[in-house]
Amino acid sequence: MDNIEITTVADDLVVIHDGANVRRYTDLTPDTEHDLDGVRVRTLARPAGSLLCRFATVNDVHFGEVEAGRLDEHSTGPVQRVPEGAEPYPEVMNRTAASEINALGVAALIVKGDLSVDGRPQEWAAFEACYRDPFGDRLHVVRGNHDSYQHQDSYAGDQWIQLPGVNVALLDTAIPGETTGQVTATQIEWLADRCSSSPLPVIAMGHHQQWVGEASGRRSDTYFGLHPDGSDLLDGVASRCPQLIAYTAGHTHRHRVRTMTASGVPTIEIGCTKDFPGTWAEYRVYEGGVMQVVHRMSSPEALAWSEQCRTLYAADGVDYAAYALGALGDRCFNIPLR
Repeated sequence: MDNIEITTVADDLVVIHDGANVRRYTDLTPDTEHDLDGVRVRTLARPAGSLLCRFATVNDVHFGEVEAGRLDEHSTGPVQRVPEGAEPYPEVMNRTAASEINALGVAALIVKGDLSVDGRPQEWAAFEACYRDPFGDRLHVVRGNHDSYQHQDSYAGDQWIQLPGVNVALLDTAIPGETTGQVTATQIEWLADRCSSSPLPVIAMGHHQQWVGEASGRRSDTYFGLHPDGSDLLDGVASRCPQLIAYTAGHTHRHRVRTMTASGVPTIEIGCTKDFPGTWAEYRVYEGGVMQVVHRMSSPEALAWSEQCRTLYAADGVDYAAYALGALGDRCFNIPLR
């Protein structure tokens, strides 16, 4: 039982992974403790009202990457690669994600940045071939830091995505040439105007995670995610606009949920698609709330690669499996309306 991981819990679904073995339990009763072949799991409560739509997100898909686990030329790893002549792992992982998401019949797929390693045309072409064909105009994309290191402007700009029961504000948080991110005063004004006039709940999304008064207490624009000043402005919009129910990002390659300092609104991070644990996020929009359900990809080839990546950065003292997967409550939960 030591290797068993409860990877996904919804109102009607539980998925358990034991290495390459996957156990799926469907048609479960919501908000109930279930004994699933010796594993006790409580399903999520179902938000009130009808299910209005489902949409999904991926981030940190990294087309063009050939090594996982290398931070710089001095990385001691372990650094993982596929054998010479084998299919690149970003293609394997993203093809699985696209297939699993498309099978849900989602209203939209939102890609929250880092489509590529360095924003090269062939990397974006591989991304488009994987995701544009199955999703067409349901695909909504914003750049990340890896897509703008050479000051590219493809996939730039904020977007307002209208879906049944919810609006999504997709923010371009990239600073061309930089790893860190920002939201500007102009973006905040746009977001506040959109939120204040929205008849529906709003989820804001971007590539970089929010600064929320980190444990060190240090405010610095060298923070790995959104600069603190912009992060506070985002919190201010949430304080003024009850329509804004969450902000969700990628960038950190981990699953984590915190709360904004002033508004108490959840600020969420979703793990990467391209290595361990190899995930994507589903959002079930009900009249009375939104459910986040993170799925670990379960095709044999995706699982084989993600399992190979469990020990990335171990030589640097990082427990990558624990860091990236996070707690179950960081992956699967309900986002209430305000």
